[in-house]
Amino acid sequence: MLKVAYSPIYVYQVPERHRFPMQKYPLIVQRLLAEGTLSSENLFAPDKLTEAEILTTHTPEYWHKLKTQTLSRKEARAIGFEMTPQLVERGRYIAHATYECALYAKQYGISFNVAGGTHHAFADHGEGFCVFNDVCIASNLLLARGEASKILIVDLDVHQGNGNASIMANEPRVFVFSMHGEKNYPFRKVDSDLDINLPNDTDDVAYLAQLQDSLPQLIAQHQPDMIFYQSAVDVLATDKLGKLALTREGCRARDEFVLQQAKRNQIPIAVVMGGGYSEDIEDVVEAHCNSYRLAQQLFFSRDL
Repeated sequence: MLKVAYSPIYVYQVPERHRFPMQKYPLIVQRLLAEGTLSSENLFAPDKLTEAEILTTHTPEYWHKLKTQTLSRKEARAIGFEMTPQLVERGRYIAHATYECALYAKQYGISFNVAGGTHHAFADHGEGFCVFNDVCIASNLLLARGEASKILIVDLDVHQGNGNASIMANEPRVFVFSMHGEKNYPFRKVDSDLDINLPNDTDDVAYLAQLQDSLPQLIAQHQPDMIFYQSAVDVLATDKLGKLALTREGCRARDEFVLQQAKRNQIPIAVVMGGGYSEDIEDVVEAHCNSYRLAQQLFFSRDL
């Protein structure tokens, strides 16, 4: 069964200027339920991170500022959201959902967090709409609890995962692979284990060729027993912040290739959503929904 983490707290009320990026979360679930790709049995409400779990990855000083709401204006501005207790609580649920998805992926092969992919959060500060780093927290928990020994992070968000790269810089059991726009945020990047910097207007053919040349080799070389996949749709040509030129069909082919590699190599894969900022919310929702449809088809279809 495909297990999908979703909670109403993902879309708590935020100021109007911040609402657009969060609209997609309920719309994705509503569409997948309406068309029958998911049922209520697929959905689970995650728990939230404990303080001890937060401190596996983030510094005590940063956590203290978050829970006491004492970030400076500059620190809050770097995150990009109005700092509230509800925002911090939301982040705790989203990050724990990614860990729970990894456990479900070990059981069923694949699992999804409707949110997640907060790859700009560093150990000691947040950036780029990211408070906690969910994939790094989940990775550290899996390693500490003996639930994984070698992890591959496949980050295909259009923006480089500088937080992932920084946090995992000295962790040899986690390999961070990021394929992203070269001339895009963050403009001062942190070196990942492997970065592929794409020029503006990279299209389906060029993008897929890079991915198909890189990912199988990484899996063969590093032999991970867990994959975290950031399946952001800000690679679309329609994206306001992306600068790449993928079509919706190219984005679907990207997801299909990544999921096929995980299944073929029998590696559990936990999928998080990452970014998506197209002017028309339909482009964002439909591209994300394709990821879930592919998971059902590739992992659970009786016809295969």
